[in-house]
Amino acid sequence: MSLDPPTYLNSLQNNIRARPIPWEGAVRAGTITDQDLRKIKAVDKVRKEQRRQTVEADVGTYRALLLGGESGKSVLESAAKRADVVQYVLVLTGDLLNDVPGLASVLLDHPDPYKPFLPFLTHSTNPEDPIPLLTSSVLAIILSAAQTKFPKSNTKTDEALPKLYKYLSGLTKSQDSGLQDIAVQEYSAVLRTKKARELFWKQRHETVGPLVDILRAAAGAGKDTDSTLWSGGASIRTATEAGLGGGVGLQLLYHVLLAIWQLSFEGSLVGKGLEEEHEIIPLYTQLLRLSPKEKTTRLLLSTLLNLLTPSTNRSFLLATAVSVRLPNCLSNLKGRHLTDPDLLDDLQSLTNMLDEYTSSQTTLDEYASEVLAGHLKWSPPHRDGNFWRENASKIIADNKGELPKKLAEIMGKSWDSDKQVLAIACSDIGWLVKECPEKRGELEKLGLKARVMELMSESDETVRYESLKAVGEWLRYSFDG
Repeated sequence: MSLDPPTYLNSLQNNIRARPIPWEGAVRAGTITDQDLRKIKAVDKVRKEQRRQTVEADVGTYRALLLGGESGKSVLESAAKRADVVQYVLVLTGDLLNDVPGLASVLLDHPDPYKPFLPFLTHSTNPEDPIPLLTSSVLAIILSAAQTKFPKSNTKTDEALPKLYKYLSGLTKSQDSGLQDIAVQEYSAVLRTKKARELFWKQRHETVGPLVDILRAAAGAGKDTDSTLWSGGASIRTATEAGLGGGVGLQLLYHVLLAIWQLSFEGSLVGKGLEEEHEIIPLYTQLLRLSPKEKTTRLLLSTLLNLLTPSTNRSFLLATAVSVRLPNCLSNLKGRHLTDPDLLDDLQSLTNMLDEYTSSQTTLDEYASEVLAGHLKWSPPHRDGNFWRENASKIIADNKGELPKKLAEIMGKSWDSDKQVLAIACSDIGWLVKECPEKRGELEKLGLKARVMELMSESDETVRYESLKAVGEWLRYSFDG
């Protein structure tokens, strides 16, 4: 997958190319050999076509120069203590890989093609150190080629990828959007096979987490804030081409969405985890509302389709999608002047999938979906006495008390940014006690009574009111044993 080189990296490489290197002094000092210098000069500061012809005429020699061979070490290993030489050779290596199409494949025939490069990823802990940054760029090119050459799996590649992921994850946590963009584009370069995506997911706390943080910032929802995502409070008017929420630029947003889209091809593996750990469905629904360009809308829709399609995800993720009003969002999208055929196909597929799901849902199913999604809102069932009279016993008993356990989990959080969730949960508990007083003991064992009583001292007036009502239902039966 070809992307434009990040401006920051491009500028750095140009600066290094322009630096004079005292090559003869390096030879005299034994940093590099005279033979290595002749090979370097033959391809340095020459036209691309001449460079390509030189390398292709003696490709084995250039593989030995970069990776080492029977005649000696790699030039990078020999010059490891000379930062200026290492930087220059890394930039030259990137140029050779870009200008000589078959070179990466030849390097991959080496018994250990990543050995000279990997140590430089940990050259320093400074994210702006040029050496690890340049190394990651070279490795991304070689590892991307490896995905084509070894589409299933390759031991050396499988060992190198996690090391590159670890380094790049540090860049994604940077406050510098230029460094973040470098990391995300290099992720995209290598997320081309099932194995690469599985390894990426295995390191998801390092890899996926920071990417989702960027998306949450773009959606206007801080790392620990949920209300914006579930309320859908923002609109497309708040998103501009220069930047969305959190100052996230459109280019960085697009590249992050591209990497997550590539990961979503393993939908059955990652779908449930993305929702449980990052609330990906509410997040993507909000980003759809904000998306200022067709290219970002296309990636959002395609990713949602990849996550919702696997049968293992449907019951859980479709319920969440309905709770956060994704069907309404899709309906609004149809009112925009959209022209991309793939986008329109995905929009229709998602609409059909959600229509089919919602048409088969009862009111109890809808309530259960909302609770299991982990975020409550004042939807009609919560205040409908008939609903509770008809369904309270089922809610307590079905699936071994799954819904009361989930209510206990929801109430265990502070919900500092959305206190109404606690108020709604207290209201629900009050209804359960009122309609099924004989089940009070079961609810008490889940810690619900104690938590409701705690919430009587909450600062939020609505939470205090609903918790007091719920405690009142418990007290009504306090003399019945």
